[in-house]
Amino acid sequence: MGKRIASGTAAEEELSFGARLASLRKAAGFTQIELAAELGISQRMVAYYESPQSTPPANLLPQIATALGVTIDELFGRGAKRRLVKQEGDSRLRRRLLAIEKLDVAEKRQVLQVIDAFIERGQLKRKAESRA
Repeated sequence: MGKRIASGTAAEEELSFGARLASLRKAAGFTQIELAAELGISQRMVAYYESPQSTPPANLLPQIATALGVTIDELFGRGAKRRLVKQEGDSRLRRRLLAIEKLDVAEKRQVLQVIDAFIERGQLKRKAESRA
């Protein structure tokens, strides 16, 4: 059997693929259910892929990497180490906004009009409350 080539720090090598996947998922602000929905698989499969002895099929790796905002190399603990900093705010809202950006122009305009109406209503409500 050939020698295993060390690819990173000792701490990186100690993490199983599943532990790294769970860590990246949490850093991206996903629950297992949300990641499963994003990937079109069941929550049970996400939990299975996060277990110490399993890895997802190769055809699913690009989707996972894209959903988590990392490279496939980073999924395996290789390459430039990014600081996993949880961003402020609601990650579900952020994902929805990214989905809105992918809509065609007409649909995007409609969604933005609805959002603008809610924002304006909230501003008027606060203004009325401050006068009272």
